Amino acid sequence: MASQINQTNQTGRIVCVLVPRFNMMSLISLLEPARIANYLSRHPLYAIEYCSVGAATTTASNGMPVACAELPDKLAREDLVIVVGSWGAEHYDNPRLMSWLRRQERAGARLCAVELGPYIFARAGLLTHRRATVHWSYLAGFQELYPDVQGAEQLFTIDGRIMTCAGSTGGLDLMLDLIRSDHGNALISEISDNIMHHPVREDTDPQRRPLGRGLEGVSPPVRAAIKLMEAHIDEPLSIPAIAKSVGLSQRQLERQFNHAMGCSAVQFSRLMRLQHARVLLISTDLGIREVAAASGFNSLSHFAFAFRNCFGKRPSDYRQAWPEQSEGPVWPGTLARYLETLRPRR
Repeated sequence: MASQINQTNQTGRIVCVLVPRFNMMSLISLLEPARIANYLSRHPLYAIEYCSVGAATTTASNGMPVACAELPDKLAREDLVIVVGSWGAEHYDNPRLMSWLRRQERAGARLCAVELGPYIFARAGLLTHRRATVHWSYLAGFQELYPDVQGAEQLFTIDGRIMTCAGSTGGLDLMLDLIRSDHGNALISEISDNIMHHPVREDTDPQRRPLGRGLEGVSPPVRAAIKLMEAHIDEPLSIPAIAKSVGLSQRQLERQFNHAMGCSAVQFSRLMRLQHARVLLISTDLGIREVAAASGFNSLSHFAFAFRNCFGKRPSDYRQAWPEQSEGPVWPGTLARYLETLRPRR
């Protein structure tokens, strides 16, 4: 049955600006709540347009093409522009798009950047001294490049009329939040039932579980130790110092780490720093030595050995997650598989 709470005959306009190799899941997650809102309502609440620079058909990272119109000349203040960028968007620098975005911002339009789209906003000067969200896998590199932007590891961020979203399923929560603002909680409840998305998450909810593992069943000292490791990536604390800070002996901390994570605290800390280095390599132009230092490695040779031992590649071989000459992106192995190799053989 259609929701009749806070319904109006006015149709909102959503202009989706697609950047080559955008993530189709991010786009669909953003638009499905709006589509369901139209389905549940007496009158269409949202009109959706697909645009790109030059009105070119734009292909998503999964190979699906989307026919796009040219960027619209004028927008109303109620319109919502969503820039969806994924692979390669961290280097995407199209002057026409930058100029168009700045013009829309000056006119007061609502602007949203998704997944790696915040790189485009930052390059256009739209995020200076603002809070912003980017997909967690690129957050460290984003903060290195744009220190004047306050990076936030959360699902989405709304800073005035500028919004950023981590992408993937985070788009569901952002769009539900916007529909709630437009049409109230009753409609949101019906939409979330239709798409079976429960609970609807808050903007500040985290994007991920540390290194792909939930910490719900992990002891408080181990959780506290992991947070200390994350906070001191560039200048790692010694394991004895971490143990003292969380109120355990080093032996007790190591025992709890092996039980919870399947590896020692030293190995876990090294893996976190190598993951950090991997992100910096693919998302910044920092030199290998700079990446090593930013990831807590004092010796370049030690860093190169540890990186190759973990990922099977030299750091210099991993400067692009999706090289132009490759058919698909490259992600060298899973964390679970690497942690498995650390467990003692029986």
